[in-house]
Amino acid sequence: MRKFSIPRAFTVKKAAKYLLIIVCMTLFNFALPQREPLAFALFYAALCCGLDPFVLAGGYLISSAAALSLTATLACAIQSAFLLLVFTLYKHFGRKMKIERALYCVLCMLPVVFLYPHTGYALFPLPLLAQKAIIAVFLFLLSMLSEGGLHALLFRAFRCRLTAGELAQIGLMWLATGLGIYGALGIHAFTLVSAFALLSAVTLLKSAAALPFAVALSLPLCVRDASLLPLAEYAVYACVALLFIPYGRYVSALGFLAVFLGASYLHGVYSADVWDIVFTVFSCAVPAIAVCCMPEKLWRKTKHSLLFYRERALPRIAINRNRRAVGEQLYEVSSLFREIENAFGEREQPDRTGEQICQRLMETMCTACPNRRKCERAHVEDGMQKLIAVGKAKGRVNLIDLPVELSSHCENSAGLLFTLNKQLAEYNRYIAETESARAGRRLLAEQAHGISEILRRIALEQSEEYSFSEEENVLSAALASAGILSTEIFLYGEDENFTVSVTLESDVNGKDLCAVAGNALHVPLSLAEKIPLTNDRACYILKRKANYDAAFGIASRAKDGREASGDTHSILKIDERRFLVALSDGMGSGEEARSVSDRTLSLFESFYKAKMPSETVLTAVNQLITYSSEETFSCLDLAAVDLDTGCADVVKIGSPVGFLLSDDELKLLEGESLPIGMLEAVHPATMRVTMKENDFLIFMSDGVTSAFGSSSDLCAYLSGLHPLNPQSLAEEILKNAVGRYGERADDDMTVLTVKLTKTA
Repeated sequence: MRKFSIPRAFTVKKAAKYLLIIVCMTLFNFALPQREPLAFALFYAALCCGLDPFVLAGGYLISSAAALSLTATLACAIQSAFLLLVFTLYKHFGRKMKIERALYCVLCMLPVVFLYPHTGYALFPLPLLAQKAIIAVFLFLLSMLSEGGLHALLFRAFRCRLTAGELAQIGLMWLATGLGIYGALGIHAFTLVSAFALLSAVTLLKSAAALPFAVALSLPLCVRDASLLPLAEYAVYACVALLFIPYGRYVSALGFLAVFLGASYLHGVYSADVWDIVFTVFSCAVPAIAVCCMPEKLWRKTKHSLLFYRERALPRIAINRNRRAVGEQLYEVSSLFREIENAFGEREQPDRTGEQICQRLMETMCTACPNRRKCERAHVEDGMQKLIAVGKAKGRVNLIDLPVELSSHCENSAGLLFTLNKQLAEYNRYIAETESARAGRRLLAEQAHGISEILRRIALEQSEEYSFSEEENVLSAALASAGILSTEIFLYGEDENFTVSVTLESDVNGKDLCAVAGNALHVPLSLAEKIPLTNDRACYILKRKANYDAAFGIASRAKDGREASGDTHSILKIDERRFLVALSDGMGSGEEARSVSDRTLSLFESFYKAKMPSETVLTAVNQLITYSSEETFSCLDLAAVDLDTGCADVVKIGSPVGFLLSDDELKLLEGESLPIGMLEAVHPATMRVTMKENDFLIFMSDGVTSAFGSSSDLCAYLSGLHPLNPQSLAEEILKNAVGRYGERADDDMTVLTVKLTKTA
């Protein structure tokens, strides 16, 4: 027979819950001087929350012993028996108790009015029965409010954000419990419990939210002593603990202990008897030690449960859900373009055009020839295959191309050559059309591949979820200590994508903000964007600062007699961490050459800004330029630089030598490819170099390099330079080149320089 058992952890947890409720009911009965049965409020609230009525009824009877009266116990027994019967019947018949439960609560007040022993309060000159009726009304209201407070504690606390009403109801329950602790166990027990609660709140919240919590803790003392002094004292305790909490919970507990002992001196505690001093020190030292000794893992777990009190989870959940949906859709679209790439991709097919030409040639020339049988025995067909192969390679054939098999046996060689050349012409036209179609398909396939890669990368970025971050509280505290008040903080992303979004006053200095945030998060930050929200508030977006910064220099001069230079340069920010520099030299000079350069650079900029793969960019731009113009070409120097690593991908197409100038060496960057647009299949010279701090990247058009006569002279000149900034370097090189021409420009001349510096 299979045995079923209740998990032990569940049993212990349930037993602890009921035991705590029974203890609180007992304490409730000590809240008022004449031990009025305030425990009924908690008993009734627990029944309404669905807890076991038999256990609660027994606990309520036990708590009634606080009155030390058989009559009081009898009144409580009548109340518990009545409610036990009512709630048991409702549960038996499967009915849900509604508003009528308030009526049952009113009926339970009758034993309080007519049976509960009460001598009355001299402070209120009212008949005893009237005083007991007032107590019954107060107990009824306390029962109604305790129902909501206990429900919030049992089913909503640590699961969601409590409403202001629920917090007020819980505060009222604490008032009764605190008065009960004071009345039953004395001021030292109350201090021990409230001090532990205060230090725990400071350790968990680490914010001004602990201050109203401390005020609520002081309310039982305020009511008991009819004074607001305890409220001020507990507020000071909370402020001191919060002041030291950035240095750890040990320092915070020590600061609280020092202030509490100092306040005790002002109350004259140290002039009392020894035991009173010992208990006072004990009541504040034990909570401080307990908070310090509790494991960090337990604090983290509890803090995680309190996230809903500090954060609004639903917006992030909605954002993450939308990001996942967008990411999934982008993946699907990426797969679609991958299929398009496969559909238009190259397929290797056997070349059988030689066999087809041979067959058509024999049908045309050999079918009616009387020497056909003789030629077949002499294997003339093999000779035709050789001749066709030569014709495919040369484009046409003549008499000197005839192989021996044909020249010695074919009697109509002239007609054969004429017919074959005609078929070869058709074949060449077919090949040209086929190659054009193939180039178009290849271009479409490459573009589909590039778009697929872009969409796939965006899908990966969009699929990253935004989660809660403890660093947001750290940043909030750091900004507050710097006098910068933030209403919202949002951290997301990792590594180079790390982003901080914070809502502040519009007049906050961006550099100061980055400095404070960077020190708090231990990440170098820079202001990426400032978005106005209202007239006086804005959203500041901070990004992780790159390791390097870049400065640029450009010097240019058009050919004498021309208004426009055919050289074009470009400096493009791809994203926060990469930039693109390019120098394009259109063949010739003037407006036409400049148009080619502009068009080439514009295409490159658009492709790189869309983050198209580099290998796709080169072939696509080359084919597009080729299709758009027949006889205009462009030389190109291009570098995509990563500001995190200093790594530069350099592309040179038909351009003169470039240079990487460091303090200790001069490195040449050379390429041997033809200008872009000259041939459909360009093979650019690509290289990867790593730039260091204070390195200079130098690109020059051929008008500048030609002025120096040779690369050796140019290298010797550059090696002797010790530049400080890129602009002065570009101007110096151009000035020297013009001087070598005799102070005139025989060609368009442009110098583009880039310098990397370490970020501050």
